Amino acid sequence: MENTLIAFRNVWKTYQMGEVQVNALKAVSVKFRKGEFAAIVGPSGSGKSTMMNLVGCLDIPTKGEIFLKGRNIAWLEESDLAALRGRTIGFVFQQYNLIPGMTALENVLLPLEIQEIDDGVAEKRAKKLLALVGLSDKIQHKPSQLSGGQQQRVSIARALACNPEIILADEPTGALDSVTGKELLAMLHRLWKEEGKTIVMVTHDLHLARYARRHIELKDGKIVRDGINEEKLDPEIHYEVPETEA
Repeated sequence: MENTLIAFRNVWKTYQMGEVQVNALKAVSVKFRKGEFAAIVGPSGSGKSTMMNLVGCLDIPTKGEIFLKGRNIAWLEESDLAALRGRTIGFVFQQYNLIPGMTALENVLLPLEIQEIDDGVAEKRAKKLLALVGLSDKIQHKPSQLSGGQQQRVSIARALACNPEIILADEPTGALDSVTGKELLAMLHRLWKEEGKTIVMVTHDLHLARYARRHIELKDGKIVRDGINEEKLDPEIHYEVPETEA
């Protein structure tokens, strides 16, 4: 499994809904390799959210196996899995999930504190990441003092805090206007192209999925298409994305 970060082998996820069993995922086998930008797409009810939780190792399969960096997540103690997940995956959610009483800097510092990174090293890294997303002048602002796009940028900085190999983005532009959403997608695209991050994005919006190199389409809990996205973004379109620190 060289260069494979996450691998599904014949994964099923079944939920008990009263007396009825619902198969949210059915016999899914797929790999996510280092350096990919993949979009998981499909209509509501196709299994996208379930797959996102499993890709993020936030849940375990009912049947089948999931490997995170070659380790079967079902065999790991929760504390070991949490530590591995924290080092390997950064999460960007639709609703930002920032802590209201904390500043932008404190929100980005949080995962570094959980990983017990030295305070001085952590603060330097958090400030650098906030500069990367164009928020050097907002580090002492709380979420209520930031726009939606700025809050999502803080969440991206937080996702990058522990230098994860994978960024998992769940409908990352869902709460943003179209212009700000494009800026956020352009930022994710640049993190993939220039920073070498592996991006896995879950979205129902096929226009946003154009940013991804690979499309994995779900329908009724099964993968019905998995292939390269041949549609290229218009190279003449330039979005306002903050420049990376030198």
